[in-house]
Amino acid sequence: MPETPPPQPFSAATRAVVQDVRVSPAKHTERIQTRRIFMPAGTAAGLHTHNGPVGSIVSGSVAYRLEDEPLVVLRPGDVFFEPEAVRIAQFDALDEDVVFLAHFLLGSDQDPAIEFPEN
Repeated sequence: MPETPPPQPFSAATRAVVQDVRVSPAKHTERIQTRRIFMPAGTAAGLHTHNGPVGSIVSGSVAYRLEDEPLVVLRPGDVFFEPEAVRIAQFDALDEDVVFLAHFLLGSDQDPAIEFPEN
């Protein structure tokens, strides 16, 4: 049985900012709900809006585009923010199944929401 290495001092930990976005307008938050979401390969979410989730890709790749913005391919470890009420033109699983975490910043009487506008 292999030996467990001795613990390293906390000072050995490294940190990197991977996302720093302004929430505008400022949002009163009383709780955060995190969801693990699975999308089969080839699934297209279609045009939609949310109430402001912050997400990170765990596995697979997603074609992601805010309306009027360029397309970005998100891969494992990438993070994203969907501003409240901003139209998400594309969030499509590519060639593999996708797992991502979505963190919803919520007010006391609010639940995570998704809406699909007509156009």
